[in-house]
Amino acid sequence: MAAGFWRRAQEDPTWVAVVDPDGTEHLAGDVLSRVNQLTHALKARGLQPGDGIATITPNGVAAVEVYLAALQAGLYLTPINWHFTANEAAYIATDCGAKAFFVHSRFGELGRDTADQAGLAADIRFSFGDVPGFTNVAELRAGQPDTLPADRTAGTTMHYTSGTTGRPKGVRRGLTGLDPDDQAALLTGLLMMFGITEGQPNAHLLAAPNYHTAVTVFGGSALHMGHTIVCMDGWDSEQALALVDRYQVTNSHMVPTHFKRMLALPDETRKRYDLSSMRWLIHAAAPCPIGIKQEMLDWWGPCVYEYYAATEGGGSIATPQDWIAHPGTVGTAWPMSELLIADEDGNSCPPGTPGTIYMKMGVGEFEYYGDKAKTEANRLHGYFTVGDIGYLTEDGHLFLCDRKSDMIISGGANIYPAEIEAEIIMNPKVADVAVFGIPDADWGEQIKAVVQPAEGVQAGDELAADIFAALDGKLARMKWPKSIDFADELPRDPSGKLLKRRLRDPYWAEQGSAI
Repeated sequence: MAAGFWRRAQEDPTWVAVVDPDGTEHLAGDVLSRVNQLTHALKARGLQPGDGIATITPNGVAAVEVYLAALQAGLYLTPINWHFTANEAAYIATDCGAKAFFVHSRFGELGRDTADQAGLAADIRFSFGDVPGFTNVAELRAGQPDTLPADRTAGTTMHYTSGTTGRPKGVRRGLTGLDPDDQAALLTGLLMMFGITEGQPNAHLLAAPNYHTAVTVFGGSALHMGHTIVCMDGWDSEQALALVDRYQVTNSHMVPTHFKRMLALPDETRKRYDLSSMRWLIHAAAPCPIGIKQEMLDWWGPCVYEYYAATEGGGSIATPQDWIAHPGTVGTAWPMSELLIADEDGNSCPPGTPGTIYMKMGVGEFEYYGDKAKTEANRLHGYFTVGDIGYLTEDGHLFLCDRKSDMIISGGANIYPAEIEAEIIMNPKVADVAVFGIPDADWGEQIKAVVQPAEGVQAGDELAADIFAALDGKLARMKWPKSIDFADELPRDPSGKLLKRRLRDPYWAEQGSAI
């Protein structure tokens, strides 16, 4: 059977396609009927292939229905981060050219303010649940046929990058003109590289917010493969284990922070749940400390896969066996990708020498929507980069060092915070850590660590001394933090990504410097 939710749901409407965070189960046939009605309604409102739509919807069936409607109507779908301010969200709603804007009532106030600031017309504002000034989606669908539209054509998503430098930009690819089910078959190729199988019984745990690219790619592709999508409303370590146990989850996408938080659970809690159904526990987004990865393999078994990629594309993949043979690697190039490590002059680096990581995919070029200069600036010989630093071994295994923007240059030496963080986080008295450079009159930059103590551990000189003692013999002294500060909690987004600039910027501001 060719992959594609629509075709699968027609052939078997009885499988549970989506489980909402509150436990409500939605059969594939019911979801398909509502998706078709929504697609017909959007077409009746004048939307055409190539138009953009935007959403602010939590994880659950509402987000899935808009996603599926967009992907069979030839539309560009942009999910917006519901933690943004209205000003930030309005920028994206405007920039993506949204001709329909969907909001869940849970985010009604943000949705109204966003639509007002973006100047969105009243007749393109739609809501799941009641939001003043918005047309309820139930009303939008009313009277529309629940059959497949006659002129279906594949749409896609246009996610916005995190915007670590300047405002975020949409990563846009051309529409293929394919049948949506055939396009879905191509989308599932990534999951198949991990060996993930089609159909039931398979379930995917959606563990992070849907506005992240990886969540859409892995969750959406799993749905197209006929898996049940089990939605989490926010991260809770024990709840994640309970959901894996209850729904016999076979695959999920997480980040190293999720691993650390699950490993911090008491042994009796961890042993309470049957995790044997998990076959593909996939992670990415940040370098994973070797110690954390090894503990996860010891606990979950050889089901922990890793990859390296970005919203722009990818990448590499490391099977559990690859990683065990090459601890710390993020794998070798995907079958349809190439990797290049380049120095500051654009020359290829020899094996083992760190440089900027460039990637090239054999399918689908992208552009930063409305920003040709940025698109070209990140290119080299047909490859693209997102600014990460790493190196390749003789046999093609990729190792990450850090983000170029996070690298510390102290006394002329390049120091990678991720290496230091990977050692400090293994201390059982540490719940979280961030390492970055701050101004130093003599050395240019000095190494600063900010630590979140583990529960019940007192912050202060005694803990700092314990951390330094644990580094002895593991890191060269030049890599040790010159000082350690403490925080009750480090700023991370809901996917677990560390928002390091929020910690780093005040130290530079005190020096009257800008970064």
